[in-house]
Amino acid sequence: MDSAPNQSMTIANALVFDGISPELREASIVFRGGLVAAVGDVAPEGQVVDAGGKVAVPGLIDAHFHAYAVGLGGMEVERCPLSYSALVGARRLGSALRRGFTTVRDVAGGDRGLARAIEGGLIASPRYYYTGAAFSQTGGHGDPRSADVDICFSHGHMCAVVDGPDNLRQAVRERFRTGSHAIKIMASGGVVSLTDPIRLPQYSAEEIRAVVDEAVRRQSYVAAHAYSPEAIRHSVENGVRSIEHGNLLDQPTAALMAQHGAFLVPTLAAYDAMNRRGEALGLNPVSQAKNAEVLSAGKEAIGLALEAGVKVGFGSDLMGDLEDDQLAGVRLQIEAVGVFETLRSMTSVNAELLQNPDIGRIGAGAAGDAVLLDGNPFEEPSVLWDEARPRMVIQGGRAVA
Repeated sequence: MDSAPNQSMTIANALVFDGISPELREASIVFRGGLVAAVGDVAPEGQVVDAGGKVAVPGLIDAHFHAYAVGLGGMEVERCPLSYSALVGARRLGSALRRGFTTVRDVAGGDRGLARAIEGGLIASPRYYYTGAAFSQTGGHGDPRSADVDICFSHGHMCAVVDGPDNLRQAVRERFRTGSHAIKIMASGGVVSLTDPIRLPQYSAEEIRAVVDEAVRRQSYVAAHAYSPEAIRHSVENGVRSIEHGNLLDQPTAALMAQHGAFLVPTLAAYDAMNRRGEALGLNPVSQAKNAEVLSAGKEAIGLALEAGVKVGFGSDLMGDLEDDQLAGVRLQIEAVGVFETLRSMTSVNAELLQNPDIGRIGAGAAGDAVLLDGNPFEEPSVLWDEARPRMVIQGGRAVA
């Protein structure tokens, strides 16, 4: 992932979005040893790429990614051989990197084996943060069984069913033993799950607090799948730091999130893609109906969150063959809140969520991740999502796409 110690390259004559300021800066960027060495009117080093006034942005971050999401149905995903899931995951990660996502957070999936392959340079991949399989109560969003299926299910590649505070404490400790960045819980019903109402909170307060207590003592945090105000409040009041989806968010709940310093990670691409393509790809009719309930509310939720002072990130949450809609999520979020807020969400805000100040920005000492776009997104937003437009992806100070 990272460059050799003395390897250097320069993007010259660029307009630079640093991840924080709405003002673009005319500058050159020097990368050395995998980091940003200097930004400004500086002498070029190594390989020189003349940007010709095009815009460079920090490497993009997708904070809701699923490497092992080989299909749209829960049981289809969980029963698949892990060797196949890992190969599919490697391809999904490589595709995300080529689109400009130099970092992803896998919330519900990933494991030490995939992380080792990435660290060892065996596959092309974004920087990879994973939670391991998400925790679900019996009959919750991570339980893939329909009401008519009479089999036992304890865990799969993306979800595990764990009930009770003591069992959850042990499971959380095992996640951290095996390298998880954070912990994911299912705190409300969901679109893909077949037996749970989408609005109702899941897990008891005691169970959520047990998970949060273990995570915080490891200097980590808990992310919760939650759609409704009831589920979001239940999560945040019991210490959850990252609310995933949050489509049905209302104003009082947004204010509560801001009060507790919780992040919102919207995933607009998933609902739009399921709405357009789900039926043709065999999405269960139950899931299609649930998706319709949350589809239109997602954009409004982002606006409510920002107005209340909530830090809003960016995620895609795409399952199966829908993964190629990743950049459509950028378009949808821009339609909701504009180019600047969306770029911040995909860079510095997501970096703060991941607790890594070295990514999501372009500045001296930062990780050497950047995307050179084919134009200026503030004037022509489509350069961010149009895959027909060329882009150079730099990760660890070297061009990777």
